[in-house]
This record gives sequence, structure tokens and C-alpha cells, in this order.
Amino acid sequence: MKGLELSREFYLSFGKAMIENQFGQIKNKIAVGLFGSGSECYGFDDEISRDHDFEPGFCIVLPSEEEVDRKTAFALERAYSKLPKTFMGVNRGNLSPVGGNRHGVIRSSDFFTDKVGRADGLISGYEWFTVPETFLAEATNGEVFFDGSGVFTSIREYLSSYPKDVRLKKLAGNLLLASQTGQYNYPRCIKRGERAGAALCVNQFVDKIMSVVFLLNDKYRPYYKWAFRAYSQLEKLSSLYDALEFLITTDNADENAGIKINVIEDIALAVSEELKNQEITKATCIDLEKHAYSVNDHISDPELRNQNVLMSV
Repeated sequence: MKGLELSREFYLSFGKAMIENQFGQIKNKIAVGLFGSGSECYGFDDEISRDHDFEPGFCIVLPSEEEVDRKTAFALERAYSKLPKTFMGVNRGNLSPVGGNRHGVIRSSDFFTDKVGRADGLISGYEWFTVPETFLAEATNGEVFFDGSGVFTSIREYLSSYPKDVRLKKLAGNLLLASQTGQYNYPRCIKRGERAGAALCVNQFVDKIMSVVFLLNDKYRPYYKWAFRAYSQLEKLSSLYDALEFLITTDNADENAGIKINVIEDIALAVSEELKNQEITKATCIDLEKHAYSVNDHISDPELRNQNVLMSV
């Protein structure tokens, strides 16, 4: 059983009744779910990942102290800690008295401050460029099982994707770097016999193309070790998975280099076609640099459009 399913079942079996029976007076102010840090919040957990932080647990999100005071929050935390210590054969961990727990009672303001730097979660303008993408993914992943007021869910929905102009700026920057590393510098390093440099170039190309594809899917790219797994589940251009894996898992010996150059161009072609499908480029070639500047030209805000094309990467 996946951690998210285990968490949901634990809440439905014990947490729901505990909240309704003991804290019915604040039920309409509480949100419950599993989200944030950890592979289980993405559905990526497996037998290997269960050696740490795997337990039947969930988050209980409270609003400000003005709405739910400390005394009530403490009582709720004690009630949560008294829920069964074992569920479906999995033991629960102990809550730390100094905080930092992934489960249990948390304040909405603490959660969003930790993830995006604002207590209300409502980042705007250039703030979108200051929050690491992985944190945006953690702020919006997982599942909310119950939300009495709907406020927590609405903030997550607000944060669920980049505003259009921000997305285009990040897309333009990653396209330009993909062009520089893969289409331009990789062949040059190969010609010079600089295999280490070539390896760095191709790895950077894969990294930037993955960011491009996440942006084209309007999805956040998660923590690096889960990036390929998340990539395989994307709706658009996930078919490039094998090609990207080939580029970073084979060496740059002469017999592979020529193949890799062709694979890079094939990837550039597929990306170019998707850019045109989304009508965010006017370039008609497969030169990703030209597409980068064309995408940048589609930004509505003139101040942001005139910023350096690499400002977001």
C-alpha cells in the first residue's frame, strides 16, 4: 500500500471520528491531508523508501491563533498522538516536541511560510522567481482529505501553477540554455576531444530539457531524485524519456557521440513542435535559441519581457 493511501485510510478509520467527536466546534476551520516533503506525498514511495518517515499519519492544518487558540491546538495535538500506534501492520513514529514533524498539527501560516515564504501563501509578481520550484511542488502535492473552510485548498489551487508570464520567462531561459549546452557546445566539445566537458554539456542539456517539458505540461518539477519518475507521468513529451535517459547513461566515446548529436536534434524537433502547438513561438526551425527569444516575445508584461532572458534560470 502506498503511503498516501495508508494516510487516507488512517484518517478515515480514526482521525475523522476523533475530530468530529472531540473538536466538532472547530471542524469547519480544519483541513486534513498528506502533503509536503517525502516521496509518499507524490506517490513515489516504495519498499526502499519505507526505511524512514513511512507511517500511518496525516497533517491537521489550523488557521491563525485568533481563530483556533494555542490551548485548543495543544489538545488537538494530544488527541492525535493518542490515535492507534499501529495501523495495517505499520507503526507510527513519535512526534517531536520541538516541531519539524511531517504529520500532526500544523498552522497554515507555518506551512506556507516554510514552502513559499509568505504566511498567506499568496506570492505575486517577482516573488514567483524567488521560490524554488521544488518547494512549490511540495506546497501543492499530495491530497487534502477534508477542508472545512476551503481556505487551505484555495491557496494550494492558487499556487498550483505558474502565472502565464512567469511560465514563459522560465521556459525561455531553459530553452536558451538547452540550445547552448546541447545543440552548440556538446558537438564542439566532441570535436575537441573534451569528453568530460561533453559529459557536462549533455547532462545540462537533459536537465534543461526536462525543465522545459515540465513547463510545457504546466507542472512543477519535483526534487531532483524524483524528476525522471515524475517526467514519465507527464502528458506531453513523456515519450522523450528513453532518449533523455540514453543521453545521460551512455559515455561520449566516438561511436556514441554522433548518435547523441542526432538524438539531441530529434529532441529539439519534438520540443519545437510542442511550442508551436501551444502557440507560444513564431520560430519555424528547430534551433532552440530562436524559440527561446520568440517565447520571450510572447510575455505580456513589458518590464518582465525586457529582463534578461536568463533572469529566471
